[in-house]
Amino acid sequence: MSRAADGGFEDPPAEVLAEAAAAFGLLATPARLHIVWALSQGESDVTGLADRVGGTLPSVSQHLTKLKLAGLVRSRREGRRQVYLVDDPDVVTVVRLMVGQLTERAGHAPAQSSCLRGLGA
Repeated sequence: MSRAADGGFEDPPAEVLAEAAAAFGLLATPARLHIVWALSQGESDVTGLADRVGGTLPSVSQHLTKLKLAGLVRSRREGRRQVYLVDDPDVVTVVRLMVGQLTERAGHAPAQSSCLRGLGA
């Protein structure tokens, strides 16, 4: 990002802000954020994700479809199952940073995979 004449950062273009807002909007639901958090730890299929985040298979599948359409996750076929992974390493960084900081503030160990369940995931 380039610096403005006054020493601050220049504002990003409107289309970049709109794209960022859309990505943050998709991550604004606890269930989707938990799915991306889980995938930031490693790839998984729908069944593994549903078990980890405490959702039903259809619900987790719908969330994955939305995240996939937005380009935040992708999938690959492994035999008969679909395996999902985070498509953008920067998304992993942002999610890990935000969730890690909030977890530390709350006095919990960041490694707890169930830290988001209390948020309705």
